[in-house]
Amino acid sequence: MSLQSIKYKRGSLEILDQLLLPVVSKYVTVRGVEDGWRVINKMQVRGAPAIAIVGCLSLAVEIHPEVFETKKSLRQEIEGKLNYLVSARPTAVNMKISADELITLANDLTKDDAISVDEMKQRFLNATEAMLEKDISDNRAIGANGAKAILQHVADAGGAQAAGPVRVLTHCNTGSLATAGYGTALGVVRHLSELNKLEHVYCTETRPYNQGARLTAYELVHEKLPATLVLDSMVAALFRVKNVAAVVVGADRVAANGDTANKIGTYQIAVVAKHHGVPFYVAAPLTSIDLQIPSGDHIIIEVRPDREMTHVGEHRIAAPGINCWNPAFDVTPAALITGIITEHGVFEPSQLKAEIQKLLQL
Repeated sequence: MSLQSIKYKRGSLEILDQLLLPVVSKYVTVRGVEDGWRVINKMQVRGAPAIAIVGCLSLAVEIHPEVFETKKSLRQEIEGKLNYLVSARPTAVNMKISADELITLANDLTKDDAISVDEMKQRFLNATEAMLEKDISDNRAIGANGAKAILQHVADAGGAQAAGPVRVLTHCNTGSLATAGYGTALGVVRHLSELNKLEHVYCTETRPYNQGARLTAYELVHEKLPATLVLDSMVAALFRVKNVAAVVVGADRVAANGDTANKIGTYQIAVVAKHHGVPFYVAAPLTSIDLQIPSGDHIIIEVRPDREMTHVGEHRIAAPGINCWNPAFDVTPAALITGIITEHGVFEPSQLKAEIQKLLQL
């Protein structure tokens, strides 16, 4: 059974505190937008899809008991609070896209004289709650599409693994703990396992926050998948000796040209994969694809506090006084990406913008 990072019923929201994993499994109550902003910013909840869902649901639980006199006051509350939530972690585009969609919904409902303020609130609550179910179904589609693409690539290459299970590498955490459930890149790994086509998965530790060591490893052990943890600096050696069939990672934002922002360390894995001829896939729902950003050069990269590098818990591991540079993400150029796995199929980066525009017109 997959882990559950988000527990929600109307009027109540709890999130699994990922800062305490893997030692302690504790759920934190989110009573409103201030709590939602805080758990996102502190990375008690993380992963671009989960950030969007928790952010929007934090507003839902806040307005659920409130009585609004006018639709205008409800619209202003929705717009102001959602824009505030976007500021918690700006690199992940999912929160911004979800906020814009819900603000548009609120504006449309405000203009419709046939809809009362109470009905407007109910429709808003329904829309936020629908995000949970959609994320899980999208992730399962991503998993199936990605597994098929990897197996087809191996078959076309005619390699030693063509007839049997494959070995894959993943970076950071992209599973049930980063989404509403199942996962994006880890969803691909899960689907390979369901097909009995997963020989082994290697996960990087993902310094400095250790999402791979703390979270991905936790999920893999929980589900009894064949897995090995490696340090970030071991990837080149791993490719040289372990016959890895593919890399599959997640994304916090994908630009129109296919450049992809993901957890720091992703770019160097893509470079090494290219050298070794290992296909490199990015698993991302449409909500992570930002066609308004022409290339990765325009993606805002969040810089995290020095302490994440200099300390493990309360223990200092770096020399006092040393300067630190701690970007949370890097950008992988489209030229290094074999395919972008979405819930609607797998696209080459050069095809991405045209294919997504077609889907948006359907």
